[in-house]
Amino acid sequence: MITLIKNAEVYAPAGLGRQSILLLNDKIAKIGDINEESIAGVGVKYKIIDVEGAIVTPGFIDPHVHLLGGGGEGGFATRTPEIQLSDLLQSGITSVAGLLGTDGTTRHLSSLLAKAKGLEIEGISTYIYTGNYDVPTPTITGNVKEDAILIDKVIGTAEIAIADSRSGQPSVHELAKIVGQTRVGGMLSGKAGITHFHTGPGKAYLSILHQMLDEYELPASNLHVTHVTRSKELFDDAIKLAERGAFIDITADEETFEWISYYKKNNGDMSKLTISSDGNGSLPEFDAEGELLGLGVASTRTLFEQIVKTIEAGDLTVEEVLRLVTTNTAEALKLENKGVIEEGRDADLLVLSKDTFEIEHVIAKGQHMVEDGKVIVKGTFE
Repeated sequence: MITLIKNAEVYAPAGLGRQSILLLNDKIAKIGDINEESIAGVGVKYKIIDVEGAIVTPGFIDPHVHLLGGGGEGGFATRTPEIQLSDLLQSGITSVAGLLGTDGTTRHLSSLLAKAKGLEIEGISTYIYTGNYDVPTPTITGNVKEDAILIDKVIGTAEIAIADSRSGQPSVHELAKIVGQTRVGGMLSGKAGITHFHTGPGKAYLSILHQMLDEYELPASNLHVTHVTRSKELFDDAIKLAERGAFIDITADEETFEWISYYKKNNGDMSKLTISSDGNGSLPEFDAEGELLGLGVASTRTLFEQIVKTIEAGDLTVEEVLRLVTTNTAEALKLENKGVIEEGRDADLLVLSKDTFEIEHVIAKGQHMVEDGKVIVKGTFE
């Protein structure tokens, strides 16, 4: 299939100005001046999308989504539902990394793997992490290293919980073993080998990770730490961890644009910052004694809305904001063909209104998934 996107204002995420983009099957074949007549002369099926007055960006990469749902802290009736393909597409997400959360007993890694494979068949790029909150953490093969080596979609371990009453209360040595084994599994399989940490509201903040880096021969770049905006003190500690080379992830909510601005103003390393949705995870609220007060469900759409809000706030350039959900995330997860509009890379693209930044088109792996703001490719059971 050949697709030509013309009259595009391209942010790759670097601004490339007005360009045409030629897609051949699932890859970006050419960027620049493209002769339409030459395409027609090839004699194969092709499609032309005129996006006059619109912005084209890489598809968003969400590194933290509960594909099977999450929650359950309030009992079996509080388990959140599985994600649907349309949820992701309407949020501009063309690549997603799925994980388990608190519950590694009634939700299983084999089911997470099957869900990811199903979404891939339906049209987007998917990856998963082995493990969950607990330590020792569940795996498919018996350990995190072998999961990364032997299972195609496993790119690392997540979401190991620290500073949280729901964690397995791991020692620094236990965490170091997980990080080390995950890293080696990634090295041997050509994957990220990253350990993705859930950070709770505990007053220890990220001290156990700082201690681990001080005491063990482990590179900070294999750490990806999320939920870091629970307090100013925690976020300041996250900025320090980023200075050491770790990747820091903000969970999108109504204050995300303010945290991003704070991060930049306090000299946070912008290349180490990512944003995720925590999609279909539960949003529990606890009192001072740890008693559950209520639950909500996180939406992937919040990620898109907060990216737009951050652009509109004007403290960062469009390129700086887009990097937080494209190139930075691709670097953290070592997804070499994702996160950038470049010849030879994967054809994952968003077309956004230049005035409102609303999604007009989504193309994932070269397939037109959203057209004129409407999902045209839906999940099997939607």
